[in-house]
Amino acid sequence: MESYLLFLIVAIVTVLSPGPGVILTLTNTLRYGVSGAAGGIFGIAFGTFIVAGISATSLGVVLATSTFAFSVMKYIGATYLIYLGVKLWRSAPPKMETNKIAIKSRNLQFFEGLTLQLTNPKAVFFFLSIFPQFIDFTANYSEQFILLVVTYSSLVVLIHFLYACLAKQARLWLTSEKGGRSVNRIGGGTFMLFGLGLASASK
Repeated sequence: MESYLLFLIVAIVTVLSPGPGVILTLTNTLRYGVSGAAGGIFGIAFGTFIVAGISATSLGVVLATSTFAFSVMKYIGATYLIYLGVKLWRSAPPKMETNKIAIKSRNLQFFEGLTLQLTNPKAVFFFLSIFPQFIDFTANYSEQFILLVVTYSSLVVLIHFLYACLAKQARLWLTSEKGGRSVNRIGGGTFMLFGLGLASASK
């Protein structure tokens, strides 16, 4: 694919853009450290594989064309985002010693990251609208599709770990009483805004 480099640039910009997944990674890092945030990051990346697979099937077409299917996914995703926002808003400021429970929380974080990606209909539409522009339909479709999906998922892992490392650098202040409360309020409010935005979104 001659346009692979262009796709790489578009994918990097898309993944770098702050969204629910980035907020989840940042808050997990502050509570459990970089290694403790890995579960959520891999959950988001794995969710990307599933969403990409859905977009390549007839189900993806249904979600793209059916107002009812779009609305169902939209409200499920919005409800989950608002739930995460309220939960984070009401949480106590993260403490440094919470690293001790990082391993116990990893499975739950993976599920949260996975659910976050699967309940976002916009992710399906991203793959439906962006991928075809970078695929040569005269060549092997499967090989190109797999390459693009693996590239995108790999970028999710790399960039989210970058965000996690940056958050770690500021963790001392962010996990203080004042900083931690600010993070919870900003992160929780952002989740709720994303949820409300998704609920009011149209195709």
